[in-house]
Amino acid sequence: MGSLRVISNRLITQDLFALTLERASVSFQPGDCVALANPALDSRPYSMASGTGEDGLRFYIRRMSGGAVSAWLATRQPGDTVDVSPPFGWFRPAQSGPDVAARVFIATGTGVAPFLSALRSDPDCRPLALLYGARVLADVVELPYIAERCPLTLAISRENAPPHHHGHVTDLLDRLPPQPPGTHYYMCGLNAMVDAVGAVLTARGVPFTHLHREVFFNQAPPPPAP
Repeated sequence: MGSLRVISNRLITQDLFALTLERASVSFQPGDCVALANPALDSRPYSMASGTGEDGLRFYIRRMSGGAVSAWLATRQPGDTVDVSPPFGWFRPAQSGPDVAARVFIATGTGVAPFLSALRSDPDCRPLALLYGARVLADVVELPYIAERCPLTLAISRENAPPHHHGHVTDLLDRLPPQPPGTHYYMCGLNAMVDAVGAVLTARGVPFTHLHREVFFNQAPPPPAP
């Protein structure tokens, strides 16, 4: 693990921020994560949202209540340093080849990060659609850029934000136009979303090998009924 200097730390909402670290000699592929650690060596994995040709490593991070790492990262200032692991991962939304002729991206919250990295890294990465769910419209990051690069549909779950869908990203699956045979689906975000979308697509006959999953956050199960 090495240390990288903070270039900027921009607050987006009360609990969402964009942290950019110097690139140094870090080499990664879209979809890769690194573990960021606080001085107590508590660490959490975060996926790069920056392109492979950019000078910095950008992360979209939600400050979690009681989160030892996210709360500490939220206070970092330019010039501070953060301990960073080597990149790792297996989620590859920008992969190319004869077996991936078409793709659909599906994200919730900061799970949009690897898709941003894919779009910024490869000008030929043109998903058929990106379905993007957020709690409130203010949580949506890089909206103009994404809308310019690919067909985008938003689902906002906790407020009405016309003209966007008021509900969950799973609702948007019925709005997808017919997909060509062999389409691959890349899902990243809350575990409940990834599981629900996977179940719907499997029921529609999408092969398991065409479903690619990356869970950014595991939602606690509801308490048992009394």
